[in-house]
Order: sequence, then structure tokens, then C-alpha cells
Amino acid sequence: MIGIVFLNMGGPDSLATVRPFLYNLFSDREIIQLGPRFLQPLIAWAISRRRASKSRAAYAKIGGKSPLATITRTQAKAVEQLLNNKLQEKVLCLAGMRYWNPRAPDVLHDMKDKGISKVLGLSLYPHYSRATSGSSIGEFERCGGRLGLETHVIDSFPDHPGYVEALADVVQEGLSMVKDKDEFALVYSAHSLPKSMVEEGDPYVDHLYRTVTALEELIRIKGHLCYQSRSGPVAWLEPGTDILLNELAEKGFHTILVLPISFVSDHVETLYEVDMLYSEMMAKKGVQLIRTPSLNDRPLFINALSNLVEQGLKKAGWLD
Repeated sequence: MIGIVFLNMGGPDSLATVRPFLYNLFSDREIIQLGPRFLQPLIAWAISRRRASKSRAAYAKIGGKSPLATITRTQAKAVEQLLNNKLQEKVLCLAGMRYWNPRAPDVLHDMKDKGISKVLGLSLYPHYSRATSGSSIGEFERCGGRLGLETHVIDSFPDHPGYVEALADVVQEGLSMVKDKDEFALVYSAHSLPKSMVEEGDPYVDHLYRTVTALEELIRIKGHLCYQSRSGPVAWLEPGTDILLNELAEKGFHTILVLPISFVSDHVETLYEVDMLYSEMMAKKGVQLIRTPSLNDRPLFINALSNLVEQGLKKAGWLD
């Protein structure tokens, strides 16, 4: 049997775990560097203490926890079922989170205990960045190495045809809710990243444009790329989603369709930031904001993930 770990950032599984989740997040120097290395844990403790109340309020509005781990488990089991119905070599697919449970190192330990010696890590960040994919993959590889596991990684899939087709499908579903097809704007909202990382060669923005280019070849609509979820005292990628939405409203657009392009699952950024904060902000300006459905466990996306895993297993030499 071969192990497959679906790598993602994770999220708090209760309001009580919001602060420790934030501490884990801000302690990671691969996602953000806060002062000298030896001071980062202290700074992370202070930031998580200061931000916990606001974050808890956001999570309370979406059910009191992040749905990310649950959705990732569902994705993993759906892919497992597809592949075990197709391949002679059986696979065990599990979710492995970076900053909260189920933590990837714990999952790898469990796989080793089950006698699994080969494990594929599938990053659920379509667009590679050392702050997201890189951090999750680094932890996966370090732990796998310590356990003596043979590992292989799929680190991104920005223009994988199945993924792009799944995005086109949710855009079309979103378009079905747009009344006037000639008077709307399409917005691609990606998770933001410190500008310094891109200036240092991080491929994240290039990967985003690869996705946009491939997607627009299918949907034949031009959209606007922007960035949400900025946090911390650094310069972030621009334009911010809130800034762009206000600019489009000022230009006279009465309907805006938002595709959260770097998110493959619902979590606080889609359910609260887009569905509540941005929607309410636009409603005050007389603008209807429509969000495309998230990919979650939609069949086209599960098929794409299954194809990615199968390709990865063949590249690793674990399948004929």
C-alpha cells in the first residue's frame, strides 16, 4: 500500500483553538519573518494574543471552526476511492495539515505504523509559494526523512487541465447567477503574499497568471487579479481585493463575480472574508457580489486530483 498525504494549512477546530492555531502560523518563518529568529516565538505569541479575539469572531460566524480539515478529508477519501477502483496498487489517502490537526507529522507516523514505506505528498496549494506549499512540503519531507520513508511530492498544479476545467465549471455556475452578462466584472481573488518574497524569486504570481491564462482560454472572459487576506506589518501584493472591488464599483459595475482562485476549499477566507465582509461592503454601494462555488469535492476537481496523484505515483516510479 502507498500513502498519499493531502497537504494544506489547516484551521482551528473550535473557538478555543483559534489562538494556538494563530501562534503556530505566526511562528513559521517560512510564511513570515518577524524580527530575529530567536524573537519570533515571542512576537508570534504577542500577535496571536492580539488577533485572537477578532479571529474568533470571524470563525464564530462560519460555525465556530474552520471546515478546511473536514473538506480535505473528504477530498482525500474521494480520491482514494477512485484510485482503489482503478489501480492494482492500493492507496491510503489522508489529510495532513501544517498548523493544526490533523498535523502532517502525526499522519506520517500513523502511516509508518501501518507498514507504509512510500508516501506521496500532494500540495493542495495550486500555486507554489515557499510561504505556503514550501512550508508544508518542507515539514512533510523532513518528517518523512526522519521516519525513513520514501517520499515524493507534487508541489503545484497551476495549469493542470483538469484543475482548469474544474475552475471553468464553477465560473460557469457563477455566471448563471449573473443577470446581465454584459454589465459585470470577473475578479480573481488570490491569497496575498509579502512583496519581498516575489522580489526574491517566489513563483507564486507567475503560477497565478498561468492559471488565469489557461482559464480565460476556456471561458473567453477577461478578469481582474487581486489579493486578499493580508496580515502582519509587511508590504503585501497589490491590488488588495477590497481596493479593487471599490474601484470596480466606482466604475459603475453593479454585479461582480468573484472566483477565489488560489483556494481549493472553503474556509474563513471564502465563507467570511468574501461572503460576508466583501459582500456587505459592496451591498452598501448598490453592487451585488456573487462568489463562485468552491471546488471542495466537486467531481471535476476530484478527478483532477486523482489524475495528479496517479501522475505523481508514476513519476516516483511506484506504478507501472
